Amino acid sequence: MERLNEIFQSIRTNKLRTFLTGFSVAWGIFMLVLLLGLGNGLQNGTKEKFKDDAINSIWVSPGQTSLSHEGLLPGREIRFRNDDYNQIKNEIEGVEKISSRVAKWRTFSVSYKNKTGGYRVRGVHPDHQYVEKTIITKGRFINESDISDKRKVCVISEDIEKELFEGESAMGKWLSLSGTTFKVVGLFVDEGSEGENGVLFLPISTAQLAFGRADRIDRILFTTGDANLEETQRMANEVLMMMAAKHHFSPDDPRAVHIRNNYEQYKRIAGIIDIMKSFFWLIGVLTIFAGIIGVSNIMLITVQERTKEIGIRKSIGATPFSVVLLIVQESLLITGLFGYIGLFFAVALLELVAKFLPSTGAVISNPTVDFRTATIALGVLVIAGGLAALKPSLKAARIKPVEALSAD
Repeated sequence: MERLNEIFQSIRTNKLRTFLTGFSVAWGIFMLVLLLGLGNGLQNGTKEKFKDDAINSIWVSPGQTSLSHEGLLPGREIRFRNDDYNQIKNEIEGVEKISSRVAKWRTFSVSYKNKTGGYRVRGVHPDHQYVEKTIITKGRFINESDISDKRKVCVISEDIEKELFEGESAMGKWLSLSGTTFKVVGLFVDEGSEGENGVLFLPISTAQLAFGRADRIDRILFTTGDANLEETQRMANEVLMMMAAKHHFSPDDPRAVHIRNNYEQYKRIAGIIDIMKSFFWLIGVLTIFAGIIGVSNIMLITVQERTKEIGIRKSIGATPFSVVLLIVQESLLITGLFGYIGLFFAVALLELVAKFLPSTGAVISNPTVDFRTATIALGVLVIAGGLAALKPSLKAARIKPVEALSAD
């Protein structure tokens, strides 16, 4: 307790110097925690961006040729058909879950009794729910029997159930889609995008019949299991070469077919974020290091100013160890107290920022720092503060009482 009083007395005697030293320490831990939080927020935002679709998925869409090929002029529309889906499913090694899709961009009039709403409609295969991360909450999704028998069934979102059925269960009920009735066999939610909750799913064969599309499809999408980046790139290239040979366009044509490799995009963005997080770590650590150097310098000045005091202590029996302990404890107190203050304000600011960020679609999402990481950072800071005071304290311990008492 007596030593603690001595430390506080020293701090009170040098308030400005102590504050400036402590501020540099607080600023270091503040910047480190803040930057780590923002790095985690960017990482969470990336995961949120890919939450709507399976990360390990490849999406293939037909386009329009922009290069002449095999005597064919550019400007030719590429049209996918059911056999394109079957060929990819059966011939591309590594395909896990696969679905083709028939969809209209416009909304359709859907009604139940006296309630009517406008919703988008998609014709899909059973595996579509895995590629789009559709979560079935009641009933079931589209199955193979629905497709082979061209059944008039649909799967709707819980939002559509609330809007059209007004508290009544939609399961097993019949709703009207542009004059044709469909039986509701399942309900779903989609956590990735609010827009997905305004969609009705039909068997793809039924949708092709209803839309007058014959065997045409608008898109093919499939997952790649646990394939690594190189394997997914190989699969995407094989699909491109397959479609180019089948539909007679140049593989170098950038507009004939559009292939989106979600895993490749995810890895690219994740790599950039990892580099940014490493940079954040470097900036934060350097800032803390600068603060620790400040602590060491201040302790050296403290020893010089208290030379006579230290000489008196040693002349009345103080041991070198007690002198070292006094200087180190003062450093530990300053770094620990101001380090905690910096940590507190950094966490508070991150929490404040998180409250004002949109729930979905933001580049930064939930910018928080793991408690264990923050605690370790604070602990390392305190230990470094103690080590920074070690040299000045050893210098103080070597002071001879006679020389100290005669010092100006």
